[in-house]
Amino acid sequence: MYRIGNSIDFHPFKEGRDLILGGIKIPFELGLDGVSNADALLHSIAEAIMGALALGDLGKFFKEEDSKGLDSKIILSKTVDMMKERGFHVVNVDSMVLLEKPKLSPYIDSMRDVVSSILEIDKSFVSIKATTMEKRGIIGRGEGCLAETVILLEGGK
Repeated sequence: MYRIGNSIDFHPFKEGRDLILGGIKIPFELGLDGVSNADALLHSIAEAIMGALALGDLGKFFKEEDSKGLDSKIILSKTVDMMKERGFHVVNVDSMVLLEKPKLSPYIDSMRDVVSSILEIDKSFVSIKATTMEKRGIIGRGEGCLAETVILLEGGK
């Protein structure tokens, strides 16, 4: 049995926070605002898994009061545990990160390492891409970051 999930996650930029994407700290003057460490990429992957399993969204399992400062790698790991409990595994994941700055190309390979490790799949099945919005809209004005993910799961009990 196959299941497809998709998700998007947006976080605005904020001064005084680290920029964490794909589990990697990226040097930049702004970070993403959120209750956890606001890793939009890992959030979109976790929520895509939840969507494929028809479990709802992140807020259903990760309450705001319990998630302050939480490393998003933990959120994704716990989501993977929920997936495995239901007898599924990830076949592949395809993610796109939209932000004007900073350029992510130097970090994509490390992000793929982190994601493949947490998902327990070969790195060749993890696609992470980045693009800009050509200085248009909320992303193009540098106000935040959006990540979108499509994921394919296989299995089931």
